[in-house]
Amino acid sequence: MNRVEKPFLGGIIFLTLAAAVSLAFLPASCGRHDRQSVNIVGSTSIQPFAELLAEDYMRKNPGERVEVQGGGSTAGLQAVANGLAAIGMCSRLLKAEEAGQFTPTVIARDGLAVVVNPANPVSGLTLEQIRGLFSGRIRNWKDVGGKDGPVRPITREEGSGTRESFVNLVMAGERISRAALNQESNGAVKELAKGDPAAIGYMSLGLVGTELKAVSIDGAQPTAQNVLAGKYKLVRPFLFVTQGTPGQRAQKFVNFVLSPEGQGILESEGLVRAR
Repeated sequence: MNRVEKPFLGGIIFLTLAAAVSLAFLPASCGRHDRQSVNIVGSTSIQPFAELLAEDYMRKNPGERVEVQGGGSTAGLQAVANGLAAIGMCSRLLKAEEAGQFTPTVIARDGLAVVVNPANPVSGLTLEQIRGLFSGRIRNWKDVGGKDGPVRPITREEGSGTRESFVNLVMAGERISRAALNQESNGAVKELAKGDPAAIGYMSLGLVGTELKAVSIDGAQPTAQNVLAGKYKLVRPFLFVTQGTPGQRAQKFVNFVLSPEGQGILESEGLVRAR
């Protein structure tokens, strides 16, 4: 009896494991082969704007489906390279090695805002002061015209397009302090800064809202108008990135984003038109 039961039990285990492996790969397989939807993955800075665009696009094109996910700029490029997304969202310039692999399309320009808690009396900083606050050279707010108290910098995680843009535009070769709190999205930076009068962070200008204070930099107010006029210097591109020629559905959505209608949506949300 035992000689019959053991092989039977082994067969059950084998089939169960096989089913589990198949299920584990099912989502990736579906994401790769679902021709009815356009998968967009990447920058958490671009994500909320892409979601707004997708909602409007699908409402006006009932037969189309656009799915947007975050994960960061680098993750978006990897998803496109691996065939898991038709479009990657990247909130920084492509590196030299990436430029040879991907095709970028600028969908908008974004001011990079340096934000503090509204209770912080500091409303303007120089670029050098910001560099000092994030590098750890300046550790007390009184040294930049604020109250006597520690500075708690908040930064984005490694691989974030927002972080890389900030490093390139602000840090001038200095490293962000290891004491800075690392966060994985604009939303997380916002929540921390909202609850901490000692905090300073950076994020997309279009996502600041009314709950934080974006400081002026070298006398220039962080506004879309000043970005457009070239007065505000912390500016980065928002990119849709593809590999080779995008599919018909993906290209149709990109065309919508670049249309006057799509650009108007982005402009109403505080971004600067691509064209």
